[in-house]
Amino acid sequence: MRLIQNLVWKTPVENLRGSCGFLYFCYMSNAPLKIVHLSSAHPDRDVRIFLKECCSLARRFPEAEVHLVLAGVQERQEANVIIHSVPARTGSRLRRMWRTVDQVYQKAVALDGDLYHLHDPELLRIAPKLKKKGKKVIYDAHEDLPRQLLGKSYLPLKGLFSQLFERYENRVVRRLDAVVTATPFIRDRFLEVNSKTVDVNNYPLLSEMTFDSSKGERNHVCYIGGISRIRGISLLVEAMQFTQTKLQMAGELSDAYRMELSQSKGWQQVIPRGHVAREEALEIKKSAFAGLVTFLPFPNHINAQPNKIFEYLASGIPVIGSNFPLWKILLEDQKIGLCVDPENPKAIAEAIEYLRSNPEIAREMGERGKQLILEKFNWSVEEEKLVHCYKSLLGYEG
Repeated sequence: MRLIQNLVWKTPVENLRGSCGFLYFCYMSNAPLKIVHLSSAHPDRDVRIFLKECCSLARRFPEAEVHLVLAGVQERQEANVIIHSVPARTGSRLRRMWRTVDQVYQKAVALDGDLYHLHDPELLRIAPKLKKKGKKVIYDAHEDLPRQLLGKSYLPLKGLFSQLFERYENRVVRRLDAVVTATPFIRDRFLEVNSKTVDVNNYPLLSEMTFDSSKGERNHVCYIGGISRIRGISLLVEAMQFTQTKLQMAGELSDAYRMELSQSKGWQQVIPRGHVAREEALEIKKSAFAGLVTFLPFPNHINAQPNKIFEYLASGIPVIGSNFPLWKILLEDQKIGLCVDPENPKAIAEAIEYLRSNPEIAREMGERGKQLILEKFNWSVEEEKLVHCYKSLLGYEG
């Protein structure tokens, strides 16, 4: 891999177009190529943004500077990624969103990057401004937000909001240089408005595959992630009363929702762990005989590929998931898990008890899942897609 060097040096910079133009400028000014990732909402060391995308780009493009702008974090350089901060989000949700986006934009302009990679839908309003400055812009669609809005029970006129946002999102994205999506389903939607769309799935890092099936007793099931009704947690807790095992549940849990869950007969079978570090999450999975992902059938869930499915598989444990068609193809057809009605607590309990009572079957499912992670569902495969996208936009060859 090398930069295109057969440029027409006598051609004025202003007459050059596309990637060759700014690569020529970088060459002549001896300025490093700057890749700038922007997020106004995601936390520090976000798995997809920092650990996967930014770290991969810093490693694969050593001649470039990789910058990451976040809100309310410590400024530093880590893993060759230069991390910048704007003030933490405060005030009402709308005020936070508007003010923080403005601050992220100001920081982005000050960095004077060559390519900007946007990670939040709220950042779409600054994308046209960056394009007007002659910058290349990528939009990273982590979620299918229009479908996600349909699942917001507290949102009035959610159908109307969903339609309006989808039209707005499509209008902006149509003019951007590329779209990166977290699933093939989201990719197919954006391909209709931007041909330079690629899915870069949230498959796990191979470095996280630390499970050793020959050690330790697998004596519980686990759920690790966001804890909310829409993710089926109330019904999952209810299911535990029909099992003979414990549920290790890790994730942020509000006091009000904890009080509600504690009224369930299944709560005595639950061990709430709260928010845990990634290392502790790995330890929880090491001693589990199955991981649970029984999301409710909302539009944004049915065609999603939750990262936790692949992280469970990477740890060598089978998955008990919702009986969505896409998930059944992944889990049951590959014989690496079971699919159940997420709204039926007894069905969830039966799947848990089946794997508890058949440890050899659970072990075989886990081993098959782990092998699939090694061969196909891992970040190294997705990294190549991301790098190819960047090489195309930045005028690399080879």
